[in-house]
Amino acid sequence: MPSRSPKALKKSSTMRVLSIDIGGTGLKASVIDDRGTLLAERMRIPTPDPCPPHAMVGALAALVAPLPPHDRIAIGFPGVVRDNVVLTAPHFGNGHWAGFKLADVLSERLGGPALMINDAEMQGLAVIRGNGLELMLTLGTGAGTGLFRNGEIMPHMELAHHPVHKSKTYNDYVGDDALKAVRHKKWNRRVRKVIGILEALLHYDHLFVGGGNATKIDFDPPESVTLVSNDAGIEGGAALWRLALGRKAENRKHRALRGTSAE
Repeated sequence: MPSRSPKALKKSSTMRVLSIDIGGTGLKASVIDDRGTLLAERMRIPTPDPCPPHAMVGALAALVAPLPPHDRIAIGFPGVVRDNVVLTAPHFGNGHWAGFKLADVLSERLGGPALMINDAEMQGLAVIRGNGLELMLTLGTGAGTGLFRNGEIMPHMELAHHPVHKSKTYNDYVGDDALKAVRHKKWNRRVRKVIGILEALLHYDHLFVGGGNATKIDFDPPESVTLVSNDAGIEGGAALWRLALGRKAENRKHRALRGTSAE
């Protein structure tokens, strides 16, 4: 599952998106073009621990400082995000983060308009095919999910915190701590079981599995499952902006049509 090689400092005729992938253990970023191609090497640093908002903002500013210029920002955050605002941050402490407008803060600190969604959703935007019901499952510090129908993001479900086996949540069952505790063979059996549960629950047309621990999968997944590069967490920032700009153009078109009808 090799990563796509970045084309360093390649010129883009359109957007230059500073794409940030926030994880429970690592912060990653690069600048990408409108198709999601990396224009510089991916930068990575450990996530601060503890990580209240001021620590996160400072760490991200240091992370992206060496990167080339950008004109907008995309952020994938590991929690519930609504209207560019953090609602939950299970890895960092909800008490510090609930209601924090991270997108606005980073827009002011780093320059350029910013959009923010759940990190699994941003990764999914980079790999989905836009047909039918597609699910993104990320295996990293925890287990994240993003659901899409015909290319559109569906309402976010925090399956990571839903019970999957006795008192264990998906995070407990197939997250990084579980991998370290039960080792590869048993963890792979758990991942296989989770894939079956998700298929029975959602009847998805296709499942994409990514995240840092997806490389630890040692079984052949069904034809309806594809393993994807961890770089998708950054590459999805381009698709996020394409969706946003497409909706904006569509809204302008509808307003113009309404104005014509009124005349």
